[in-house]
Formats: sequence, structure tokens, C-alpha cells
Amino acid sequence: MASKSGYQCLSCLLKDTFTSRAASASRTTSSKRLFHVSTPRSARRRPAYPSVKQSRIDAAAAQEADIQARAAQLQPYTQRERELLAMRYTPEQMEIIEAGEAAISSRDMAEQGRLRGDAFRPTYIDDFSTLRPLVDKPARLALDDAEDQAGDKKKKDVKKLKLPGPLSATEGSGGAEPHLQRLSLTTGLPLRTLRSLRIKNLVSHRVVNQTRMGKIQSLYFLTIAGNQDGMVGVGEGKGAEDEDGRRQAMMNAIRNLKPVPRYEGRTIFGEVEGKVGGSVVKLMARPPGFGNRCQHLIFELARAAGISDLAATTPRSRNKMNVVKAAWQALTSQRLPEDVARARGRKMVDVRRVYYGGLVG
Repeated sequence: MASKSGYQCLSCLLKDTFTSRAASASRTTSSKRLFHVSTPRSARRRPAYPSVKQSRIDAAAAQEADIQARAAQLQPYTQRERELLAMRYTPEQMEIIEAGEAAISSRDMAEQGRLRGDAFRPTYIDDFSTLRPLVDKPARLALDDAEDQAGDKKKKDVKKLKLPGPLSATEGSGGAEPHLQRLSLTTGLPLRTLRSLRIKNLVSHRVVNQTRMGKIQSLYFLTIAGNQDGMVGVGEGKGAEDEDGRRQAMMNAIRNLKPVPRYEGRTIFGEVEGKVGGSVVKLMARPPGFGNRCQHLIFELARAAGISDLAATTPRSRNKMNVVKAAWQALTSQRLPEDVARARGRKMVDVRRVYYGGLVG
């Protein structure tokens, strides 16, 4: 409360302040004309549209100027250019080209397209309609296929002369063992190719299966087969007799033939790794003349695949069966540079071929 000397307590001072503010607000509200029954908002309203900074306005203006400058570079074909195109394309193709030029505006090309401006950009726009011998693989025409089919037909029409005399058991059955004939029908490989394969048995041991009838013994074999030209397979066989197990492993290895990518026909592409069980095999490419410097199991597998320069390490378990399977898995699961370029949408160029003018094999 107030005293005679003019002193006021804190509660009285706050009460007088709020009373004066309410009176001024009521006078302000009564002076305005209300068009609705709701209470007027004393707080400041937010703008309907957010404010845009000057930096963003300048960036948008610069981007628009850049788009207009690039669109100005994409001019329509001149009369001279149309005459040159008409000498190369047919009238129907010219109509399609003109329709495509009319359908796509230069602004859309400049706004949505990607025109490189770096120092390493090509000086042309490659439409991939022509084949370059240093970069592209030669295309196979339909005429070549027709000639090959005609040659195969002539070979089939040639009849072999039969020599007089009695036929032996192998000649009467086609000149090959029955299991090789069945293998040829299964794989589609001719008998000459099957006989030329390099087959080697790498692992063999005796196994015992415990049953209620007692212990049943059998022999286990792990065999590899390869043509020494980029094809190799691994097969397992088991039998009570030595000959049966070896034949079963050999036939399974031939059935499991898979292609092995080779760089320059001598080594692998980069470094690959395979893992089977607890065995890990790391294969590494090496320069010409290095040789196959690895353990004997991987050495035989690489020689059957036609690889002559290779290094390998087995940092973990060295179980013979798992090592062979892991090495085979690593050889057949290489990632080729063409696949990497295709996945990235790029076009791969061999720098050595370009530098040496295609003299590199």
C-alpha cells in the first residue's frame, strides 16, 4: 500500500501496471471496427509465404543464366549440316531425326542433360553407332552366321567311308567307352574334347561309415579336370572299389566344368579370395614369367585351368579338400573389369592398347 512519502510496495506497483495496460488495450480494441465475433489476435501473424533470402535469389538467378547460356549453345541444324546428314542417313531416318530435334527443346537438354565442362571431356558426342577397332569388339553380322551354318551343313553332308572288315567292340559302340558316351550326351562336349582334358586326382583316403550293421568302408577321391584353356572343374567320388570311386570323381569333375576368366591368357584379374569351411585361399595376379608359386594343390588346379603366373596364400586351415574347393571358388568368382564398367555406366578403354596402337595381345 502507498505511504505518505510516495513509496509503493511491489504488489501495488504491479497491480497499477496491469490495470493501465488493460485500459489501453480496451481503448485500442474499441477504436477498431470488428467484422466478426471472434476475439482479435493481439500477437503478430506469420506471413503466408516464407521469406526468401537474398543469397538464394542470387543463386537461382545465376543458375538460370547458366541454363540459358548452355541452351544457347544447342542450336538447331543448319542447312549445310542437314545436307551432310542426308548423305549418311536415309530420308526416313532424317524424318525421325528432325522429329526428335523438334520434340526436345534446347532448354530441357541444358537443364536435365549433363554437358561436361572439364579439361578431359571428349571433343565429340559419341552416339555408339560406329565401331572403333581399338575400343570396341567387332560386331558379328548375320552374313557370318549364315556362312557358319552353311559350313556346318557341308560337314554334316560328308559321309565317312567305312573300311571293310569286322568291327571291334569300341567301334560298334561309337569308338568310346559307355561312360564317356553318357558324359558326352550329358555335357554336350564331343568325345575328342573329353579325351583331351587334363584329369588329376588330388585327394584320396579311406572313410568309414558306422551303421547298425557295422562299419562300412569306402574310398573317397577328389579329382580336378580342365582343358588348360580357361575351363576347370572339381568333382568328388566315393565307392567301395578304387576304380568306381575314381570314375565317379572324374565324371563329376567334368560335369562341373566352369569357365575361368584369365588376363592375357596367363593370370587372373587382380586379387580374389575364396572361403570354404575354415580354409581361406587368397589368389594374386603376377607379371609374366613369375610362374605358379603356390602349394601343390593350387598349382595343379591353376595348371589345369591354363594359368601360368599366380601367387597364393592359405592363412587359415590347410585342409586339402577345403583348400581345393576354396581355390576353385576363387577362380570362378572373379569380377571382370567389363562388369564393373557396365555396372557404373562407363565405357572401358585399355590404356595399353591405345598407347601401343593395338599391338598388345
